[in-house]
Amino acid sequence: MEIVEGPRLVVLPATRYVGIRVVTPFRGMFAVRDKLMAELYEWLDDRGVTDFGHTFFRLHVIDMYGPMDVELGVITDHEGDERVRPGILPAGDYASLTYVNHARRANRTLVEWIRDNGHKADSRDVSAGEQFACRYEAYLTDPRTERMKTRWQVGLNIQVAAPDRP
Repeated sequence: MEIVEGPRLVVLPATRYVGIRVVTPFRGMFAVRDKLMAELYEWLDDRGVTDFGHTFFRLHVIDMYGPMDVELGVITDHEGDERVRPGILPAGDYASLTYVNHARRANRTLVEWIRDNGHKADSRDVSAGEQFACRYEAYLTDPRTERMKTRWQVGLNIQVAAPDRP
């Protein structure tokens, strides 16, 4: 894993997007992500939408041994439909790490940095797993022009709880 920037705390604004949200097992999750990415790009192309920002993969609920509630989206102000729905990445304080290659190591590095620096992810335990206020990987390299995932520059962001929140 190559760390490009961070880990560090950043303040991010509320950001509008459209995305496709599904529940899928952890095993095979990235193949599902890739299919959703192709579907979303086709949806954008069919509507002539070219003015969108980064593609991202959001983890709503994590259960490494069960279903994962995930969403593939792009930053845009455009409206969605019954399949591609609008949403907002919430404003707030985020632990952030930009890396290339080895997503699992990057995630572990950022989670450990959060803990070691006295922060807490804004998450809670629910029956389906750990639910996050906002946790996502933004693909800073355009996946449509760079097919080699090991070359993608990725911004990993996990919203942290406000200091006065448990």
